[in-house]
Amino acid sequence: MDKLYWLDQIKLQDRAKVGDKAFFLSKIIQRGYPVVPGFVVSAETLQQFLENLNSSESLAADLPHSSLHLDVTNWRQLQQVASRLRQEMLAATVPQQWVSTIFQAAREWQTGCLILRPTLGVSTATPGMKNISGLLESVFCECEPEAIAFALKRTWSQIFRARSLLYWQQAGINLQQINLAVLVQPVENAIASGLLTANSSGWEIEATWGLGIAIALGEVQPDVYYIQQETGAVLEQQLGNKMLAYRVDDAVPEAFSQAMPKSALTPDHTCLSTYLIQEAQQKQYALQEEYLQQIIALGTQLVNELGQTFAIKWTIAGQTSSDKLYITQVSSSQSVINHRHFVRGLGAAGGRVVANALVISNPQHKPEQLPKGVILVIPAIAPDWLPLLQQVSGIITEQGGLTSHAAILARELGIAAVVNATSATSLIQTGERLLLDGDRGEVYRIKGNSKEEIERGKEEQSGKLGGEKLLSSNHHNLKATHPPLSSHLPMIATQLLVNLSQSSLIEQVQSFPVDGVGLLRSELMVLNILDGQHPNSWILGGRQAELLERWSEQIMQFARAFAPRPVFYRSLDWPQDLPSLSDSLKSSPQSMLGERGTFSYLRNPAVFELELQALANVQQAGYSNVNLLLPFVRTVEEFIFCRRKVEQALLTEVSQFQLWMMAEVPSVLFLLPEYVKAGAAGISIGTNDLTQLLLGVDREQGQLGKVFNERHPAVMSAIAQLIQMAKSAGIPCSICGQAPALYPEIIDKLVEWGITSISVEPEAVERTYQAIARAEQRLILAAARRELK
Repeated sequence: MDKLYWLDQIKLQDRAKVGDKAFFLSKIIQRGYPVVPGFVVSAETLQQFLENLNSSESLAADLPHSSLHLDVTNWRQLQQVASRLRQEMLAATVPQQWVSTIFQAAREWQTGCLILRPTLGVSTATPGMKNISGLLESVFCECEPEAIAFALKRTWSQIFRARSLLYWQQAGINLQQINLAVLVQPVENAIASGLLTANSSGWEIEATWGLGIAIALGEVQPDVYYIQQETGAVLEQQLGNKMLAYRVDDAVPEAFSQAMPKSALTPDHTCLSTYLIQEAQQKQYALQEEYLQQIIALGTQLVNELGQTFAIKWTIAGQTSSDKLYITQVSSSQSVINHRHFVRGLGAAGGRVVANALVISNPQHKPEQLPKGVILVIPAIAPDWLPLLQQVSGIITEQGGLTSHAAILARELGIAAVVNATSATSLIQTGERLLLDGDRGEVYRIKGNSKEEIERGKEEQSGKLGGEKLLSSNHHNLKATHPPLSSHLPMIATQLLVNLSQSSLIEQVQSFPVDGVGLLRSELMVLNILDGQHPNSWILGGRQAELLERWSEQIMQFARAFAPRPVFYRSLDWPQDLPSLSDSLKSSPQSMLGERGTFSYLRNPAVFELELQALANVQQAGYSNVNLLLPFVRTVEEFIFCRRKVEQALLTEVSQFQLWMMAEVPSVLFLLPEYVKAGAAGISIGTNDLTQLLLGVDREQGQLGKVFNERHPAVMSAIAQLIQMAKSAGIPCSICGQAPALYPEIIDKLVEWGITSISVEPEAVERTYQAIARAEQRLILAAARRELK
């Protein structure tokens, strides 16, 4: 035995040595998922063990080189051969150095119990090979040398059980093709354990108290939850029959157990024991709501890794300071987590596209135009790149998270995108043929440029990635990302709005079942009319009237298309780095955030006054459905300054006009009543900025994606508080950040808390509509049940 293979260090070339089960887990743990730690005793170690058997039995003496062509129809002979082989293996001695190496490694976990999981690989694909789950079983043992040696032999010997030998021969597998490694992991007491089984028709979660072996042995009927994959909603749940549970063999927790003989129902291992669940506990579900939501969220993430069809075993370990969800096993119908991609990042905008790459290493050197239909590969994208992006088929950036500018722009434009793809500009060369998978966050090379090669690549990747149709470079992704909506949608009470900035999308989106535009992003809208110059340059150059006319016409297009539905126009919120506009948008060196939002209006009100005049022009043209949404409001004084400017522009003369503000700076949690007194008619929660400011994480940094999470308890608590405060103040409360679109499970809570409206990107409209409908139906059903009690 040369070495142990730790899960977090296994490489692609190690797969044959560590087996599929360990290899899948290694990929998951190396991508940041919570996997129980472990190391692998390689398949080579078993070969060495068999070669060194000093046996008088001819069968055992030639094991490594024998194919054991038995007459499997002769059950007596099969049983005899299997029994003799296993007896020889169990009687043999495992070299002391091997046992010592394993024992010393396992001692790092400071646990008294280990599990040895067989992890199998077959060197040659065999047509007759089927699912082998259940063929080889895990073995538990105490963490001490003698027990480890015997457990190792028990695990190895399973490939020579009668049913194993029967399977190998029926599948046409020679023993030389079998690579059996052993994954060693610590076993800790668990609050609950179970399985998540996912497929295209829905998810099923099974759960029981204690360790999951109770389910594997069929000794309990687990609780079952049926989950809708698209939204994470619990469609149905059934209470199981869970009378007993397994634990590590130490003191039984009194809260769960009744008196029970230690040896009762205990399988043939020494570090586990069973205990009876108290009657009151048997009537409860094993999963608290918090843990159930964690498992659903984990499954949602794993779809990007494993596709639509997979299964995981999970456990919630009861630790001294906190309880933690771990994955213990993963399997996928794809038979392999796809590793043919050579660049990986975060899937920021859905869709798959095949096209040639265009690499731009320095985004400061912005070209006047881009070739049509290319996949743009670039370190990062600033908003002023928007006009150029209309021509591309896909985007790959080295930086950025799911709420970065590149991600938001790509989703609105319907362009497949992968962000946070480390070293993409170095690994990819201009002209390379790529397949970009915006759903899974992966990029593949397509070999050859002939039509046949490309089509073959498409078909091959479609099969690997779930059978979805690919988009070629001459088909824009918009129709795939914004599909036709169902004509049979249920009625909903919560308003559904859409986020927009591009007038080119109006014709398609105006027919969507939305109640208006919840966020008209001015800074992205006007980039199409500024010709690369800051508005101040237009004003100082004496071209204010021309710019005002352009600006008014842009807004009027949205007002006209959606009337009488409301349009919430958010005034300029320049980010701190717009390279081509940097002459007037330089941030102060002491500030991390720059002169964003309403604070910049105090410093230089000219552009804000121009915006207000454009809104007044729209009103004078007869459109009364446009409202103003103030961005990044830090103080009440800033709001009052803006309100006065609004009044001076006579916008409030139109009775339907409303002045709202974004709720994204955490100070609003303390100042909202003051804002309402100052004239705020409504608020719209911007989860992107609210999250980064509450958690202190830059949303442009994709490597911090696990920290930047709108589902963080602090963020969810802030959202709940804002909704409640708005309700108490008697004003509407909307939400327009990316959170509801990225994490549909949040919608249940938003509806329950009383959100007035939800505004999402066009591509998320239908699934958000359905999620709102389900959430409202659940609330109605719950209220009806309470009335019947």
